[in-house]
Amino acid sequence: MSACSPEPYPENSSLVTDKAALTRDSIAQNSENIEDSIRNSYARLASERADVCPKLIEEQGSQVIERVAEVMVNDYCDYFLYPREGQHISVATNNRQIEALLIVPALHNFANGGYKVMSYDKHIIRLSYNGATYKPQNLNYDIVMTISDNSDKEYS
Repeated sequence: MSACSPEPYPENSSLVTDKAALTRDSIAQNSENIEDSIRNSYARLASERADVCPKLIEEQGSQVIERVAEVMVNDYCDYFLYPREGQHISVATNNRQIEALLIVPALHNFANGGYKVMSYDKHIIRLSYNGATYKPQNLNYDIVMTISDNSDKEYS
């Protein structure tokens, strides 16, 4: 290539730009993966405490996961689950002032019944105060999450 060449850029300049874009995308994806891993690590530790959220709930052989004497300090508490495709999730609490919603990967209100898992992915169940009066500073509740392989039930 000479100084008088009509071509302002070398032929492979688009390859350099594409590689730079791919590198930025992979860095962004790695950052998201690391951030999610940190959140899960924090949630795993929080699962050992009643008053810290979010919580990572891991199946340990039992399909019924009971959390007794949980404490909602903030406006809501998130529970992270990783169910398998085809399983069904149902959630019940002992406090009618608490609303149980699946917020990730789809929006589902557990007051309308259980949820059928469409793919192995992080599922976030959010419990939030939905009472007519002000929320107490520390709201106590029990939660039962049932994860089943029973396919004869109808879920949305």
